Formats: sequence, C-alpha cells, structure tokens
Amino acid sequence: MTVLTRPDPSQPRNRLLAALPAAELKRLRAHLEPVELPLRAIISPRDAIITHAYFVESGLVSLVQPLSDGAAVEVGLIGREGFIGTPVMLGARSSSAEANIQLKGSGFRIATEALQDAAAEKNSRLRPLLLSFTQALHAQVMQTAACNGRHELAQRLARWLLSAGDRAESHELPLRHEFLSMMLGRRRAGVTVALGKMKQAGLIENSLGRIVIRDRRGMEKAACECYRVVRDEYRRLLP
Repeated sequence: MTVLTRPDPSQPRNRLLAALPAAELKRLRAHLEPVELPLRAIISPRDAIITHAYFVESGLVSLVQPLSDGAAVEVGLIGREGFIGTPVMLGARSSSAEANIQLKGSGFRIATEALQDAAAEKNSRLRPLLLSFTQALHAQVMQTAACNGRHELAQRLARWLLSAGDRAESHELPLRHEFLSMMLGRRRAGVTVALGKMKQAGLIENSLGRIVIRDRRGMEKAACECYRVVRDEYRRLLP
C-alpha cells in the first residue's frame, strides 16, 4: 500500500473520524497512516488476519463474497461514511468476505490493536461510532441478500447505482458492464439491456466505461425499496 503525505488527519473527510471530539481525534491521529486506495486492490483478503482497519476518505470499496466456482457477488458498499474492518469490533480476527477498491481514492489505515485500544478508552466516542456503522453495514448486507433473491435486475441495478453514487458523492461513475454484472451476480447481456432501457428513459447517460445519473428522482422510482430502506437506516444510525 502506497503511503501518502495527504489526506490530512487533522481535517478528515471520513464521517466517523470527523464526528470525533477534537481531543479524541488528536490522540488517534498518531496512529492514522494516510494511504492510497488504488483501483482493484484487495485491502482485506478473505479469511486473512485483519492487521489494519481503513477509514475511507474518497473512493468506493466493495465487500465481495467469493464462491467456490470462481464467481463472486457483492454484499456491501462502503465510502467515506465508514471503515473497513468491522469484524474486529465484534471480536473476530478475519472476514469471509474480501474488500476490493472499486473506485480509486484515499484514506487512513490504523493497526487493529491501536484501533481496539482507542475504542476501549474511558468515555470513548470512537467505540459507539464504529459500532453504529457496523450495525448500519449489517443492515445493508441483510437487505442486499433479500434484494438479490426477490427483486428484478433493473430494480437492483438502479439501487446499486444510486448507492454507489451516494458513497462516491458523484453522479458520474467509471464503471464497465462486466464489473456491474459481477457485482449483481447476473450475466453481462442482461445488465447491458437494463442499462439500455435506463438510457432510453433518460435516467442515465451510458458510454464505454462511464455511467452518469441524469435523473435521480426517476432512478429512485425505478429502484426497489431496498435503496430507501438502507439509506434511511444509515441516516438514523450515523452522524
């Protein structure tokens, strides 16, 4: 992982870090290492010991569940509202899912032991923030499982694009059809057809390796209920 001179830990964009009291952030700052989050990097491999947690400042991280036949399905998305390494807050040392960088960005990493020690401090604000995010992510994973089993591809695709746009804080997403088919666990041809219909309806602009959301309100109507359920849960739980 490439070490950077920025971002500045004294002025974090990550919402969990930014919600900390100044004194607590100052103590934590000594353990925060600025890092680059390069496209397609795996920052938390499946079943590996979690040595570091990552606070996302920019970019987009997918939690992907690999399957025995070589396929993989996305089960969660994380942006600057959260952190990578939720299992360590629950007493686990590894995760069955892997964390992949889907949109390049930057963030901070911190050794697992340092994070646990900071969260265990008396009157720590960090611990409830991390647990609230862990609960919100758990809700997202459960809703995604229900969504994948019950809803049509077009609804799921609209839900995914809205969720990705929220976390990347952009209406423009550099994404290919092959990637979306893997994330949604469906064939590329079906994803291409669904995107074509969205484009015809004026919801998106779609070109090679690039999708732009043009009509957000229309996209929300096209998405299944899962987008709103997860969005509202995040708003309820997180600063």
